[in-house]
Amino acid sequence: MMCGDLKIMCVFLLILNLLGDNYGAKGEPQVPCYFIFGDSLVDNGNNNVIRSLARADYLPYGIDFPDGPTGRFSNGKTTVDVIAELLGFDDYIPPYATARGREILRGVNFASAAAGIREETGQQLTLYNYGARKFVLIGVGQIGCSPNALAQNSPDGRTCAQNINVANQLFNNKLRALVDNLNRNTPNAKLIYINAYGIFQDLIDNPFAFGFRVTNAGCCGIGRNNGQITCLPFQNPCQNRNEYLFWDAFHPGEAANIIVGRRSYRAQKSTDAYPFDIQRLAQL
Repeated sequence: MMCGDLKIMCVFLLILNLLGDNYGAKGEPQVPCYFIFGDSLVDNGNNNVIRSLARADYLPYGIDFPDGPTGRFSNGKTTVDVIAELLGFDDYIPPYATARGREILRGVNFASAAAGIREETGQQLTLYNYGARKFVLIGVGQIGCSPNALAQNSPDGRTCAQNINVANQLFNNKLRALVDNLNRNTPNAKLIYINAYGIFQDLIDNPFAFGFRVTNAGCCGIGRNNGQITCLPFQNPCQNRNEYLFWDAFHPGEAANIIVGRRSYRAQKSTDAYPFDIQRLAQL
């Protein structure tokens, strides 16, 4: 969830179709390629090769992932891993740092922990001009409810920091408006918005319905609510990991990522996606 020094969950961008209208033969993915941009929520190893404190290539990160620690800031899968499965890819999209040869044509994950969202870090249409036509913009989530925010800003360790969440909602409203604007003014492009804030609100409001018993603390970390910093190398995490909404001070665990990924792909509520979900976008 960290964007430089701001420590906020960045919006991330998925490109689902690059100059391709046909799904191909039976059994192939629903889209020909899948490119991912974002921060630590979806980084899957790009930071492993750089000198940075924002790394997760050590246990207990990846403790529930088949390949172990890969650089994912989770105990297991991220939301974009779940979406890759639902789109029909037979393997996860590789990080840019290790992608080679023709596998790059299938898609690359460019996400990097602590990446920024300011204008100087990129341009809206660096991508459209290279042929990208289908985009998913995923909104900012409940940053004010993260263990880090609770540890620093909550008087009781449970009440979400509303000043942070209000700012998140203002950003999301602008992002949704941007989707409308670009859909009107960018020929042949199709953009959708995923309401990650609303999906996460459901998990916080009714955690037991989703199997969560702990929503105000990380399964792994240091300090109050395990919310001061991320997991230390070889730290012992909680045993009941699927019952924790958050894995560490900033990032949801695999159980939460699976729910968010599935509802991003196939909306369960009309408010989950606008104007429609990823499944529909892939069919267009």
